[in-house]
Amino acid sequence: MGPCGAIVGSLGRVTRGIRWAWLAVEFAALFFVAVGVYAAIGSPGSPIPVLVVLAVAVTVYLVRQPDLDRSTFGGLGKLRAELPSMLGWWAASAAVITVLLLIFSPERLLVFPRQEPVVWALVMVLYPLLSVYPQEMIFRAFLFHRYKPLFGTGAPVVAASAISFGFAHVIFGNWVSVGLTLIGGLIFAARYRKTGSVLVASVEHALYGCLVFTIGLGEFVYHGGAG
Repeated sequence: MGPCGAIVGSLGRVTRGIRWAWLAVEFAALFFVAVGVYAAIGSPGSPIPVLVVLAVAVTVYLVRQPDLDRSTFGGLGKLRAELPSMLGWWAASAAVITVLLLIFSPERLLVFPRQEPVVWALVMVLYPLLSVYPQEMIFRAFLFHRYKPLFGTGAPVVAASAISFGFAHVIFGNWVSVGLTLIGGLIFAARYRKTGSVLVASVEHALYGCLVFTIGLGEFVYHGGAG
């Protein structure tokens, strides 16, 4: 490699380093600093409008990316293939949570559908549309694509997605929501990494979210809207 080639190579490394640093700062600012400030001021209002606006913004960003696989927004075939596995893990999780609630807090079991069946039914319909899908656009589709230079496409990006997703739930003011959504985030991010489908990740997210609201843990992830 001649002097010109060495200079070009050095400039390329500097450019990549600057972009990496910018993305790192941007990621921290968007997913941790902004959320932390929102939580620190008392998480005013419902997070749903914010989620919807952000989801629209990231969707506009993504559709303008020439290297984005457009199948990200679909995936019915992938959903059919993944559904048996998803339902199996979901059923096992439901059984474990039910047993734990019966042992430690039986009064919580199914309290929402028993006491407010109409509101519960509305949540079951609106929660996947207004909360789940926007979150999957932000924490999976956008994060995986935008920060690929920072985290790659393997375990680090799954971890980054899950940790930021879990941290976002500090707005509910309790660590139960953070713990539950950290685990959920790992499940949803791993599924998205495997399928590359927002639809698949959203269905799995909705299954677990509706379970949490139904079974008796909804108070931990409710703030004037769905968690």
